[in-house]
Amino acid sequence: MTTAEAKKRQSKVNVLAGHFGHAPTIDIHTHIIPEHLPDWAARFGYGSFIRLEHQFGSCPSCAHMMQGDTLFRRINANCWDDHERISDCDRDGVRMQVISTIPVMFHYWARPQDALDTSRYLNDHIAQTVGRHPHRFVGLGTVPLQDPQLAIQEMERCVKELGLAGIEIGSHVNEWNLSEPELLPFFEAAERMGAALFVHPWEMMGHDKMRRYWLPWLVGMPAETSLAICSMLFAGVFEKFPRLRVAFAHGGGSFPATFGRIERGFEVRPDLVAIDNATSPRHYLGRFWLDSLVHDPEMLDYIARLIGHNRICVGSDYPFPLGESIPGGIVGEMHWTDAEKHQVRWKSALEWLNLPDPLRTKFGSNK
Repeated sequence: MTTAEAKKRQSKVNVLAGHFGHAPTIDIHTHIIPEHLPDWAARFGYGSFIRLEHQFGSCPSCAHMMQGDTLFRRINANCWDDHERISDCDRDGVRMQVISTIPVMFHYWARPQDALDTSRYLNDHIAQTVGRHPHRFVGLGTVPLQDPQLAIQEMERCVKELGLAGIEIGSHVNEWNLSEPELLPFFEAAERMGAALFVHPWEMMGHDKMRRYWLPWLVGMPAETSLAICSMLFAGVFEKFPRLRVAFAHGGGSFPATFGRIERGFEVRPDLVAIDNATSPRHYLGRFWLDSLVHDPEMLDYIARLIGHNRICVGSDYPFPLGESIPGGIVGEMHWTDAEKHQVRWKSALEWLNLPDPLRTKFGSNK
């Protein structure tokens, strides 16, 4: 970032800070990874487990996420360095981040016990990060969801032993959509434990047909999130577990823009759509949360009308480039009341996370 770009950015941050005063911002969609990872592929003897190759010389604070000999993503130290994250948060007016793993680390394709081992490693790291800075971070764990019973056990450890607020899960689990009966015990356990769930797309559908133009991220990800929402609605997950608290990434993906078509399909072909749940999908609007990561004020305004400001949370996808450069910046541009903006900037997140309101003890410290 050039000096001129940095000044322009800081000017925008200052404008937002002046508008919102001391109102806190909670960013529910941020990713983290340990600085060092075990060589899981060598340990387990198979698979495309991510390993980190740290770069030196021209970029000592960079690392390459490698799958075998293939570069998955280049990352910077703010992916693992607490102090860089907090410095970025202070710069951008974020008082608290909800941290979760990078979805490529779900390892649903692995043998369940191996995925449990990797999940425990990642969850311990997240818990340690939260423990060092409890006023700045809230943690979400990951679980081997290809084995729901192992997933429930690890979720219980995350919530009861590690003190994490919930679990991040993928938009599907290998060949299972989130409607599959095998996953119902996991959702029941999450409701019983009071664990918040954050659904993030991964392993995008149609990937083999989208080899150019970054289409898996631009087209596949929004479709994956809509797949997840529709699967849970039509399977009656929110009907069976009314106290389940679920948030979906990227503003619900393509779901909000295609909701009219989804509802119409339910109405005209109930023989195909309403086979597991006879309740209209419109009934469940407002029963789940979406983050604000849509990059378009008109779309965000539409989502607020569709599900309510009290079901939208700030989400930035920090620290990745497709995310929002200033977390919550789009909220500052909305022609909403201050009460509506404050609802989205922090109050909705507190309800989803089931944290006290107001959380003055956490918001009162920058350490």
